[in-house]
Amino acid sequence: MYSPLIIVIFAVVLIVTFAAILSRYKRCPSDKILVVYGKTGKNPEGGTSSARCIHGGAAFIWPVFQSYAFLDLTPISIECNLTNALSKQNIRVDVPCRFTVGISTDPESMTNAAERLLGQNTASIQNIATDILFGQLRLVIATMDIEEINADRDKFLANVSANVEAELRKIGLKLINVNVTDIRDESGYIEALGKEAAAKAINEAKKSVAEQNRYGEIGKAEADRDKDIRIAETVRDTRIRTSQANALAVEGENNAKIAIANSDATRREKEAEAGRKAVAAEKVQAAKALEEAYQSERDAEVARADREKATQNANVVVPAQIDKEKAIIDAEADAERIRRLAKGEADAIFAKMDAEARGTLEILTKQATGYDQLVKAANNDPQLAALLLITDKLPELVGKQVEAIKNLKIDKITVWDSGANPNGGNSTSNFISNLMKSVPPLEELFNQAGLSLPSYLKGEDKSPEITDTPSVEVKEE
Repeated sequence: MYSPLIIVIFAVVLIVTFAAILSRYKRCPSDKILVVYGKTGKNPEGGTSSARCIHGGAAFIWPVFQSYAFLDLTPISIECNLTNALSKQNIRVDVPCRFTVGISTDPESMTNAAERLLGQNTASIQNIATDILFGQLRLVIATMDIEEINADRDKFLANVSANVEAELRKIGLKLINVNVTDIRDESGYIEALGKEAAAKAINEAKKSVAEQNRYGEIGKAEADRDKDIRIAETVRDTRIRTSQANALAVEGENNAKIAIANSDATRREKEAEAGRKAVAAEKVQAAKALEEAYQSERDAEVARADREKATQNANVVVPAQIDKEKAIIDAEADAERIRRLAKGEADAIFAKMDAEARGTLEILTKQATGYDQLVKAANNDPQLAALLLITDKLPELVGKQVEAIKNLKIDKITVWDSGANPNGGNSTSNFISNLMKSVPPLEELFNQAGLSLPSYLKGEDKSPEITDTPSVEVKEE
């Protein structure tokens, strides 16, 4: 676990890093141009770009590799009082003008402004633009006549805008407005043109006044004549209109009465219709009220049924579900316990059988080792090794022979015989001799071991053979 101090230091470093990143994300206001300079990539022509200009957006400024600055888009008003400008007619004129310029937002012009105006204050920009404006204004006046300059102001302003705009674009500026207040010249040519135009206008006005007076007299006579004619026609028309008006008045009165009657009928009809609609509306509203009441009662009953159903579900279904899940869990637990017990028993049996197998393997391994040592002791003679094993087991073999007749009680044996015995022995001796012959022969074993079996164990008696097999009965006390 990290200590609280490390966590706090890590959090502070993270916050400072995030704040530093945010501080390098610069947003461009709408009245400015953001100029990013430094390592800005390639321009569209494939060369290295001197700056990247952004208007109305934002950009991330990479530390160390990039920096930024702003260009102000605020319009700049420049007063150009041009004097002694030589016109096309070699007449010097004074043309006081006021230009309004500003940095252009055109991509190419913004790049020019970033290259030539970045870091300049408003006064410096104004001085640079003033020089350009004076030169272009003199050039435009030199290509125009005084009459064109004085009379056709639109053409003059268009020529000024065209020339000035092209030059201002080279430094990233744009012409917004041109205002020419007045044009004067030292020779008085413009004033003379003004006086000539004024006299011409006065004469034209006087001529127009005389013509208007003549037209007035003629018009007055024609008006008087028309007046008399119109009076006579008016009297005649008045009489006709009076008679027509009387007829129309009677007809209008009759029509008015008819209209009143129709209006009364329509009113009564609409009143009846309104009364019917009102009654129908009342009945509809009453029916809707009953319907809403029945709907509310039905909703209440449905809600009550849902509540009862939920109650029964909570009281019956949920406990049954819990019992069912409990029984499933108990059954799974019993099954898991049985599986674990069975697995334990199987592991125990496996361990027991594995131990027995290991014991048997160990015994057989030891026996094999012993037999190998025995064969080596017998000079690698397997027959001699077998004799040594038989010699080692002779006491046990003799013990087995003795076990065969150890518990036999001779005094309890009764022999029934016919009495004919060719060897002269009695029945009991013959029985004992035959009994000894039934013992497995040990002579061969003794001979193989280099020993001699006693004669009484070999069965070498000279009694005659028994022809009839006696019947033996063993009685127990």
